[in-house]
Amino acid sequence: MTQTTTGCPMGHGAATPAQEGWHDAQLDFSDSMSYGDYLSLDAILSAQHPLSPDHNEMLFIVQHQTSELWMKLALYELRAALEAVHRDELPPAFKMLARVSRIFEQLVQAWTVLSTMTPSEYTAMRPYLGASSGFQSHQYRQIEFLLGNKNVQMLKPHAHRPAVLAEVQATLEAPSFYDEVIRLLARRGFPIAPERLDRDWTQPTTHDASVEAAWLAVYRDPSKYWELYEMAEELVDLEDAFRQWRFRHVTTVERIIGFKQGTGGTNGAPYLRKMLDVVLFPELWHVRTVL
Repeated sequence: MTQTTTGCPMGHGAATPAQEGWHDAQLDFSDSMSYGDYLSLDAILSAQHPLSPDHNEMLFIVQHQTSELWMKLALYELRAALEAVHRDELPPAFKMLARVSRIFEQLVQAWTVLSTMTPSEYTAMRPYLGASSGFQSHQYRQIEFLLGNKNVQMLKPHAHRPAVLAEVQATLEAPSFYDEVIRLLARRGFPIAPERLDRDWTQPTTHDASVEAAWLAVYRDPSKYWELYEMAEELVDLEDAFRQWRFRHVTTVERIIGFKQGTGGTNGAPYLRKMLDVVLFPELWHVRTVL
C-alpha cells in the first residue's frame, strides 16, 4: 500500500499537519508591522529592572506591572461607562461594568501568583524597595475615587509629580460613577434629595435615605425598572469583585510579611483589613435587608 505524503515547502521531506498550517504565514517583517511592534514589546519587556540580587524580585516586579496594566484598562472602562450613563445609554455601560468585574478577577489571581513568594524570599529583597509601595499607585487611587471612596489626603503621595497630581485631583473633584448613577435615578423620576444630587464631590459616599428608597422601589418591581435593576446588580457584582481583590491583597500581605509595617509607612495588614470595611454603594447593600 502506497502512503501519500505532502512535501515540505523547504524541501526537507514530508510536512507535518502543523507545518501545513503555517507555511503560508508571513515570516519577513522588515517592511511591515509585526506582533512585537504593535504591542511595543521591546519597551514592555525591557521595563523590569530588579535592584536586588534575589531571584524572586522579578516575580514581584512583573506582578505589580501587570496589575497596573489591568488597572489602566479598568479606569478606561469605568470612565467610558460613566459617560455612557451620563448619556442615558445603559446597555453599553452594562458591558463595560461587567468587563471591569472580570478585570478585578484577574487582579485577584495575580495575588495568587505572588503568594508563592515566601517570607524569607521577600525579606531578602525588601531593603531594595525603599519607601515604594502599592499604596502610592495613582491608578489604584483613581479607581478608589471613581468608585466613591474619596479622601483628599491621598493626593499627597503624588505632590512630587504635577501631571499625575492633576489627574488624581481631577478624579477626586469629579462625581464618582455611583454619583452619576444616582443622577440617573433622579432623571428616571425618583425623588432623590437635592443635597444628594449637588454635594461636595470630594467627600466619600455616605448612605442617603432617598437613594435607598429609590433602589427599594426598583427591587420591588424589577420588570417596571429593568434597566435600573440591571444597573444595581452590575454595581453589586462590581463591588463584590473589588472586595475579593482587597481581601486577597490583605491575606497575601499577611502570608508574606505578617504584621510588619508596610514599605510605604502604613501599618501594613491592619491598614488593609480596615479597608475591607469600606462600602462603596451602601444603599444597594442595605436594601437587601429591608426588601
